[in-house]
Amino acid sequence: MCRSGRSVRIRARTRASQAACSRCGTISQRVHSSYERRVCDSAVGGQETVLHLRVRRFRCGNDDCTVKTFAEQVPGLTIRYGRYSVPLRTLLQTIALALGGRAGARLTCRLAATVNRMTLIRMIRSLPDPQPGDGPQVLGVDDFALRRGRTYGTILIDITASRPVDVLSERSSDALAAWLRERPGVEIICRDRAGCYADGAARGAPQAIQVADRWHMWANLGDAVERTVTKHRAHLRDLPVVTPPVEVTAPAPAPVAAPPAGEPACPERRPGRLAEWTRHRHALVHQLLGQGRDLRAIARELKLARNTVRRFARASSREELLVHNGTGKRPKMIEEYAGYLRQRWEQGCTNAEQLYQEITAMGYRGKATWCASSWSPGGHRPASPCRHPRPPSARPPAGSSATPTHSTPTSTSTCRP
Repeated sequence: MCRSGRSVRIRARTRASQAACSRCGTISQRVHSSYERRVCDSAVGGQETVLHLRVRRFRCGNDDCTVKTFAEQVPGLTIRYGRYSVPLRTLLQTIALALGGRAGARLTCRLAATVNRMTLIRMIRSLPDPQPGDGPQVLGVDDFALRRGRTYGTILIDITASRPVDVLSERSSDALAAWLRERPGVEIICRDRAGCYADGAARGAPQAIQVADRWHMWANLGDAVERTVTKHRAHLRDLPVVTPPVEVTAPAPAPVAAPPAGEPACPERRPGRLAEWTRHRHALVHQLLGQGRDLRAIARELKLARNTVRRFARASSREELLVHNGTGKRPKMIEEYAGYLRQRWEQGCTNAEQLYQEITAMGYRGKATWCASSWSPGGHRPASPCRHPRPPSARPPAGSSATPTHSTPTSTSTCRP
């Protein structure tokens, strides 16, 4: 045994004095020659294992056998033309069946038995096909599209074992009935609600109980609900609007008197990491401005954009930068005078220019167009009357009442054949 790179190599030889012919089974003791074959085995200690096995070739003593010489095999370790040992081959076949080609090849790299995806696919193809038995006791029948909208087939599933049993090339009652007559052991047939499958099951297995799977029951229920809602959707407009009952609660506290229109309210101190970061940066920017630094130097030292430093420098207070109240938008300056403008509007003053002159005298620094667009007769509209909500479409009620989640006929409910 030696170590070569990332692999462990083991040299061995056989000691049997005789071997059986691989074609006719005749026992022979006549040695023809010997040769060395390399067989990959399961990993040892996370390293690839390679067996350098010295085997012999024997002469076949049967004159009628077409094989003149044959190589001996080690039971449980080697097979004819096999480059992988029997345990490693079984492991790779299991990985290929569970994961497939690409995913299985990635897993073999972790198991120190690296093979490519095509090797795993060839191992799957070399497996013998399962022999059909007398038929499962619980049979699932459903159709599938070989070419959507054109050609359909029938898949038969053993519900108890949760595995496919057979595939029929057509979707017809005759094909299903013929298949069931050859396998009389079927006791329960789980199918969709197609008429051809009902007829084929009744003719091929009259003693079996026919049931419908849960997916098709939900699908049929959804279709029925959708047709019903579509038929009566127009009547939903005539339903009265139901208002929720008013809950009796404790009396509301007395409203706090709002400050005069000319005195803006003091904003509350906003909590949070972003607010604290903004206050800290505002203090640093004004501290560096007091030392005589310019905006470019401050932006370079604090690693901020120059526009950000300029906005911090123009803000007279820290809370001025935190006035959007978590909405991402600053309130308009005209909102501070909304109470006064509403009061003047109710008194009959609808002249936007006159209102602008009045709030400018109170300290308003905005533009006259903001006042005109917000409080002009065109911008101030009465509240629209309450309208009935648009009735829902047919799809949401049907989807919420019956939503199939899978198409595997594993759960059943009894139905008429």
